Amino acid sequence: LLLCVSLFRLRDLEVARLGESDVHVKMLAAPINPADINMIQGTYAILSELPAVGGNEGVGQVVEVGSRVTSVKPGDWVVPADTGLGTWRTEAVFPEETLLRVPSDIPLLCAATLSVNPCTAYRMLADFETLRPGDSVIQNGANSGVGQAVIQIAKASGIRTINVVRDRPDLSKLVERLMSLGADHVITEEMLRKPDMKDLFKSIPKPRLALNCVGGKSTTEMLRHLQPKGTMVTYGGMAKQPVMVPVSAFIFKDVKLRGFWMTQWKKDQMHNKDSLKSMVQSLCELVRKGQLTAPACTEVPLEDYRTALEASMKPFTSSKQILVL
Repeated sequence: LLLCVSLFRLRDLEVARLGESDVHVKMLAAPINPADINMIQGTYAILSELPAVGGNEGVGQVVEVGSRVTSVKPGDWVVPADTGLGTWRTEAVFPEETLLRVPSDIPLLCAATLSVNPCTAYRMLADFETLRPGDSVIQNGANSGVGQAVIQIAKASGIRTINVVRDRPDLSKLVERLMSLGADHVITEEMLRKPDMKDLFKSIPKPRLALNCVGGKSTTEMLRHLQPKGTMVTYGGMAKQPVMVPVSAFIFKDVKLRGFWMTQWKKDQMHNKDSLKSMVQSLCELVRKGQLTAPACTEVPLEDYRTALEASMKPFTSSKQILVL
């Protein structure tokens, strides 16, 4: 942890010259996500050339545009359309194709945290199983940014959620918060292993989709409750343990194991941004209707970045650190 924080310095840099297809952006707010930490630690699939500016997500306001820029104008709010832009800075010049306009009438923290976690939740709910109102989804790491977005997006579509969290000292507060977001059931990993789970499924159908960001035992236990021919999607590995699957789950239940990485999905869409724009538009609509809120956030001034980095790496963190720029 100390090594990770000590790699960072606050530096004054000159803003690059504005090219014909470039956009000068004043950054407003940028979160610290687990993937950002992994990139710093050198354990992520994408590594920036050093020295580099940290941060893959955030929202900024357009200051000036190059003569060939058509998709945004001064005053617009923009978020990254790709990974690795380096959002932990006060201003920068970015190529037009790396940015996506978002409405400026949504709350700042919603815009700042829109392009990674809610997008991941949206795609996983849409792309792996055809879910209908009344169906259910089970997920671990339910208090994460993605987990909170899954609860709200599913609720807006009439899909019920079973949400698994680690036991902790303030468990009742966390359960209350997730229920207020629209969770149908919040259970601990220990409860997931108990026979009482049979009672839970008297009121809710067994899930056809499981979302895994933990790995290890938590994953194996979730699989037990998946419907035959159901799908488990792994998008993270917080426990740093492999996904263990009983042979019986493959033979007798014919479960499907899939992976999802938002960065790859965005790369696949770069030639045609319509699906990305349409997804962001749908998410912004949910925000406007009050059906999707920002995760629990702690706003930190950029100069206090060390405090924010340290806080984001503590266990049982339910509040996302947001650098206010």
